[in-house]
Amino acid sequence: MIRTMTKGLSPAIGLAFGLAAAAFGFAHDARAQGSGAWPNQPIRFIITHPAGGLPDTVARIFGRRMESKLGQSIVIENRAGGNGAVAVGAMLGAPANGYTFVVTDGAIWSVNPINNPTLAYSEKDLAPVAYLADAPLFLAVHPKVPANSLAEFIAHVRANPGKLNYGSSGVGSNHHLSMVALAIGQKLEITHVPFKGTGESVPALLGGHVEALFSAYPSLKGAAETNQVKMLAANGAKRSALAPNLPSIAEVIPNYDYSVIIGVYGRTGTPDDVMRRIAAEAADAAKDPDVIKRLEAVGVEPVGGDAGAFLKALQTESKRVRELIETSGVKIR
Repeated sequence: MIRTMTKGLSPAIGLAFGLAAAAFGFAHDARAQGSGAWPNQPIRFIITHPAGGLPDTVARIFGRRMESKLGQSIVIENRAGGNGAVAVGAMLGAPANGYTFVVTDGAIWSVNPINNPTLAYSEKDLAPVAYLADAPLFLAVHPKVPANSLAEFIAHVRANPGKLNYGSSGVGSNHHLSMVALAIGQKLEITHVPFKGTGESVPALLGGHVEALFSAYPSLKGAAETNQVKMLAANGAKRSALAPNLPSIAEVIPNYDYSVIIGVYGRTGTPDDVMRRIAAEAADAAKDPDVIKRLEAVGVEPVGGDAGAFLKALQTESKRVRELIETSGVKIR
């Protein structure tokens, strides 16, 4: 059974705690691992977001299926803070023995190194393990915006430079970068209004305080069905199975793809056979009808890719984000 632990630590305290506990953790886990094949104790999935967030939800859905195959509990441990640095610090403070992983989006790899030059970790500390899922975001507008399609929205913004606002769940988020990339690709002028998560940005759209935003499907579906918002397009490389009638922005901007990628990271040095087993069980879970159904209900599309597929996705996202920042001059810190 999946268990949950929630830690509310500052980034500095979280990282310090993790590193200070390393010696104790190593001795404890070495004893626990001393007999029997892996896994012979619970496995930790540390999440960079609070309970209920997208990485947390995906980790729980996959974890429930995976633990039944692994024969051990998967403990979900939420350590939000520092844009993922707290969770990464906790993992790096534990032994690289295959019992501690981080589950999150690609930001700790692609955005954080750009966002924070003094980051306490680097890509060399992280080992991509498994590519769990994609979560496309959808472009939505308030009903007062005279646009019922992506083409009409682009034309309207272009005809009204600087007059429209868009919300996001924070500076440097996929929600933010998705609009920056659209604006750059279509030569649009639209003003950014950052919020602290979709819990603030979506209500702002519903209230007409911003004219547009990108958000996850579940956050918009109900409002779209009651005509409180209009969904116009998806931000992935192709049309989403969640709303196949909506175009992908990649249909008008080649190579456009800012969907959220979610996967499992390990600490560098984690045994290869353990990482392969985690990836194999994740791939198997991604094919399970119940897992697929649960993911679709929260606007997520299963992938089930191995370490190589996850690494390739992270490298592609990192390159795309760096090029976007260089081209646009947008500040993400």
